[in-house]
Amino acid sequence: MTEAPILDISNVHKSYGASPVLKGVSLEVRRGEFIALVGPSGCGKTTLLKQIAGFEDVTSGTIRIEGQDMAGVPAALRPTSMVFQKLALFPHMTVAGNIGFPLKLRKVPPAEIAPRVDDMIRLMELKPEYLTRFPKALSGGEQQRVALARSMISSPKLLLLDEPLSALDVKLKKVLQAELKRLHRSVGVTFVHVTHDLEEAMMLADRICVMRAGRILQLGEPADIYYRPTDPFVAGFIGETNLLPVTVKSVTAKQTVYQSDEIADAKGNVPAAMVAQDLAAGPALMMVRPELIRRVADGEKMDCSLSATVTEVFTKGGTVQYRARTDKGRELAVEIQGTSALPMQLGEKVRLGWQKKDIWLLRPGEA
Repeated sequence: MTEAPILDISNVHKSYGASPVLKGVSLEVRRGEFIALVGPSGCGKTTLLKQIAGFEDVTSGTIRIEGQDMAGVPAALRPTSMVFQKLALFPHMTVAGNIGFPLKLRKVPPAEIAPRVDDMIRLMELKPEYLTRFPKALSGGEQQRVALARSMISSPKLLLLDEPLSALDVKLKKVLQAELKRLHRSVGVTFVHVTHDLEEAMMLADRICVMRAGRILQLGEPADIYYRPTDPFVAGFIGETNLLPVTVKSVTAKQTVYQSDEIADAKGNVPAAMVAQDLAAGPALMMVRPELIRRVADGEKMDCSLSATVTEVFTKGGTVQYRARTDKGRELAVEIQGTSALPMQLGEKVRLGWQKKDIWLLRPGEA
């Protein structure tokens, strides 16, 4: 028997006056799951998070937590806790006061609050001497841990995270991303995380929900979102990619036959597993990620290949990224492991190739 979702969002709409923000969003979140909501600014992801928390009312539709309809239930009475982009720590309170504040609001006796605050300090790997300090005496990462401790002390069923790491520097963000993953694994609480950082979503989430203009475009595991997107927008939004035009000649249950005036492919077909469900005969796009393309040596055979000229070289340390222009004038991105000697030079004419197993065919559409 399938376990009921801890969070069930059904056909939720939200409008501010005549401006719709959410347009029929439906989403089920499993107990103990880490789910990331991603999408461009204004797509509705933070509005959805605030509705789950009870800070915003839905215009229509239902939000259920553990089977209970949240309509009319105030934020303070919901089994949720929220960490904001701006941490909103109380500057006049010590770290202990900040962490224990949710329990104080619930009139928990001080003798019970203190040991629970100590438990949170240990969970967040903060030093005990920090308890008597004020937030301004802590680093940005330490303040972030205090905010997480405050959100967790009341044992919420759902922890809602609204871009809590976005203001941190790159190195500290990496550390705290690992901390979030460890925290989720150790406490087993369901996380719903809004982020603009697509790498962060890929690293942390069990599933990713891609939103655009108030709707969910795709929901799936990171590998599915990355390698098998439903449309060109998802393909381009979740990491850099290459979309090459092809013409689909036929689609059957076993394989799809295509042709291209630029891509050399002796067979011109792919198995059904490499094709989007809604693909039909006619114009299509072949997607191949930059890290799956490499230079083809003289005499070497690849499933797919084309000729191009290197137009840009970007050394990123661990990797080197190239821009190349095909003979038809299309731009390609290629990313390889960094080496002391660059395998391709600016202005060089090269042949680029990839394996058939690494491609994905999908319908054209708005990127």
